[in-house]
Amino acid sequence: MIKAVLIINIQGKPRLTKFYDFLTVEKQQELIRSVSGVLCRRADNVSNFMEADSIFGPGSRLVYKHYATLYFVFVFDSSENELAMLDLIQVFAETLDKCFRNVCEFDAVFNYSKLHTILDGIIFEGQVLETSSAEVIRAVEEISKLEAASNSISLVPKTVSSWHRR
Repeated sequence: MIKAVLIINIQGKPRLTKFYDFLTVEKQQELIRSVSGVLCRRADNVSNFMEADSIFGPGSRLVYKHYATLYFVFVFDSSENELAMLDLIQVFAETLDKCFRNVCEFDAVFNYSKLHTILDGIIFEGQVLETSSAEVIRAVEEISKLEAASNSISLVPKTVSSWHRR
């Protein structure tokens, strides 16, 4: 099971956090600080896989990928395959690239809800739902269409709205 998905910039500021186990805000912040501290000290030529027992508990593993100014981090337990998780990070990053045309840190900051929608299309409640970025993009586009349609629906009948204009 996937325990957490994090996007952290190189200064250690979280840009997206999703924890699939209940943790207090203080514990979440402590874990984010621990992860960013470890990642910022790691050399570029070492493995992207790490044991995360000391941070997330026994049997926890961490895999990350560094893209420009962002670290994409997945934390998971022993039931998940490390290479599959690394591939899932690639799917997530590719999907974001396609949605935002070369995703950057500003996209993560200003399109927070869309980022979560994309992540929820790939992972839900710690389980992998979809590994095809094309399918995730199609689902996100459908959700966007539904949101646009619901925003255009007027809940006040025209007869009542014209009554207020008198």
